[in-house]
Amino acid sequence: MAEETVAQDLSGRTGSADQSAAGGERALIDALSSLAPMLSEHAALAEQQRKPVDAVMQAIEDTGAYRWFVPKIYGGYEYSLSGFMEVGIALGEGCTSHAWVTTFCMEHNWLLALYDQAAQDDLFGNQPYIIAPGSLAPNGKATPVEGGYRISGRWQWGTGVMHANWVMVGVVTPVEGQEAPMMGMFVLPIEEAEIVDTWHVEGMVGTGSNDIEIKDVFVPGHRLVDLSLVRDGNSPGAQLHDSPIYKMPMLPVLGLTATAPLVGAAKNAVRLFEERMQGRTVYGTTSKQGERALAQSRLAHARVEMDAIVDQLFHVAGEVESWGTRGEPCPELDRARLRVEIGHLVRRSRNVVRDVVEACGASAHFLDNPLQRALRDLNTASCHTVFDLDVSTENYGRLLVGLPANGPI
Repeated sequence: MAEETVAQDLSGRTGSADQSAAGGERALIDALSSLAPMLSEHAALAEQQRKPVDAVMQAIEDTGAYRWFVPKIYGGYEYSLSGFMEVGIALGEGCTSHAWVTTFCMEHNWLLALYDQAAQDDLFGNQPYIIAPGSLAPNGKATPVEGGYRISGRWQWGTGVMHANWVMVGVVTPVEGQEAPMMGMFVLPIEEAEIVDTWHVEGMVGTGSNDIEIKDVFVPGHRLVDLSLVRDGNSPGAQLHDSPIYKMPMLPVLGLTATAPLVGAAKNAVRLFEERMQGRTVYGTTSKQGERALAQSRLAHARVEMDAIVDQLFHVAGEVESWGTRGEPCPELDRARLRVEIGHLVRRSRNVVRDVVEACGASAHFLDNPLQRALRDLNTASCHTVFDLDVSTENYGRLLVGLPANGPI
């Protein structure tokens, strides 16, 4: 049975299920938060090599982080979404790229827990967690064959692929007896995919989010989930597991996963600005920046705005958790509104960083200054499709006036 298989921890990885009972959620948050200085120390190296640093990713894995959302029946922890936000913020204060990869790979175990029991027995029953990129874009083609499908395609934005053991990819999938194809997501071993080196970008350089290519690979039918069933919190996994975390709506969870590291990066930028004010003499004057009224005002605005962003992040996470607790599908209108709120959180975080860098003068743009990296990271990450306010506000507005949404929510 799955419990016995997982208890043996056949993968040999660290972070056993006993750790959950002994330390609990707070202990794991503290363990991960303590790694923030290590992430900061290796941020420049991650940019140089265009992927997360191996030692950093191993240190994160050693905490047991990737068991966060794994069902308890398979040796996981089933910890909270709010606690997950704490982790994302703390790691984001160290390095946005490493934090982004970590939260994505943690959350993709939550996605796997939404599949049916056969898929979870197959994966979680033989290893305690997966490390996998997850590309929802339907860029693949599936051909039905006996026992499953043969799939091919190429997907961009493979966050986590450089340290992955599995991949999760969106594929338009024909369904027998249905005229319209299904939007599905397959999961398959990394060995059956090719990593294509495409990650030459301005910001989020250290994520190594290269393309994933799959060429005519067989995938068993049980390693497929219909995304329409997981969208509102009514997935096969929600029926299988008692925990409310598996009944939360999908896209708000995905949006929060990506938002927390960006909030952490903005929070760190404000801290760096405050430190910098103490020692910087403004060019053309004899006074320290911290002594000047305008700089003091900028800092005050930044601190208050940052506190409000953090508060709102936890408010949104709490609302998403509440839908899981209710155990009822999250309505389309609420999902649309939540996506808009999440997009606003990212825009506000980006704007805080822009204001801080502007206040810090030209020297903030030297490559050895972490503020320039924060600016590039927030500018780039804010363009992620889940934060697209043009799309999300249009969808929400359409629903508010009684029209159908014309995009994914």
